[in-house]
Amino acid sequence: MKQPYLAVALALVALGTLTACKEAPPPEAPKMADPPAGEVWLGADQVKQANIQVAPIALQDVDDTILTSGRVTFEDVKVGHVFSPVTGQVIKIIALLGQHLKKGDPLAVIQSPDIGQASSDLGKANADLVAAERDYKRERELWAKKATSQKDFETAEDMYRKAKAELDRASQKAYLLRSGKVDTVSQSYTVTAPTDGEVLMRNLSPGVEVQGQYGGGTAQELFTVGELDEVWVIADLYELDLARVQVGAPATVRVVAYPGKVFTGKVDWVSGMLDPVSRTAKVRCTFANAEKLLKPEMYATVAISVEVRKALAVPKGSVLRLGTDTVVFAQEQPNAPDGRLRFKRIPVKVDEGEGSQWLPVSQGLQAGMTIVTSGSVLLSGMLQ
Repeated sequence: MKQPYLAVALALVALGTLTACKEAPPPEAPKMADPPAGEVWLGADQVKQANIQVAPIALQDVDDTILTSGRVTFEDVKVGHVFSPVTGQVIKIIALLGQHLKKGDPLAVIQSPDIGQASSDLGKANADLVAAERDYKRERELWAKKATSQKDFETAEDMYRKAKAELDRASQKAYLLRSGKVDTVSQSYTVTAPTDGEVLMRNLSPGVEVQGQYGGGTAQELFTVGELDEVWVIADLYELDLARVQVGAPATVRVVAYPGKVFTGKVDWVSGMLDPVSRTAKVRCTFANAEKLLKPEMYATVAISVEVRKALAVPKGSVLRLGTDTVVFAQEQPNAPDGRLRFKRIPVKVDEGEGSQWLPVSQGLQAGMTIVTSGSVLLSGMLQ
């Protein structure tokens, strides 16, 4: 009779034990500490998965180039800007755009009354001088014999000098017109190329009226003739960099039209004065242009090689701009209490005007610190 009661008692004890085990809550996992503001804590696996790379900061070669902006221009000794010395009507255009010419080749023909006027003035000046000289000699002989008044002698002398001056003026004007080909019969003037080169610009058409350079109005440029086998790039140089740029230094330019192409040349002149407004000096670089890819008035990015110096510097890719702040992430020691790696955001001051891949650091970091060189953007997004 005791065995059934014992079995029931054991069953009740077992049931109570199972119930107690079922209702007991599982043990809680230890809570991970939160990093302080400005820091990110990551495990080694997380760092590897995010491809975060670090490197110690050290002295680097910086300032190997100076970056500035510039503008492509002609070599001034290889380009001619053609104006008409006479006012008149264009009756014939000879030179075509892109045509290669020799110095003195005809460009256009202009019919002008200035031709007849200049010829007439020269003839009249010659005749007036002959008459004035005759009167002057006669009055001088009479004055020597006391047969004329001093006033008449001085008047004849003045008229002779005025006639001589007028002949000089008329001769000079005729000489200026000889830069082209003058036809006094048809009163036409042929504009000619002032230098060897290609016709780069033409600003006239048959029948238009052109203003002469010596007519008192504003003359327009009719042709631009020049060579583009070599061009200049004029760039601005800040006073801070003026002493570091030397004549003969290598230079390169890039232009928007050819983003993948680098043109190489050299510095051939540095201005001896600063612009009073921009506080910059002009620097001129010469570039070979056999393919004629560089064209006048193109804007260019200019890199001028200068002496390399050692400075504490960080890679450009490690620097972030957060609002008005410039920061980098550094790996801090020791690790977090739970063993995770600590990355801290540090404000820095860097010189971003340099053209090398390294940015000199003037504030915020010290030699030997380990900084994040890749993955800074990802860490910035993880900040609390």
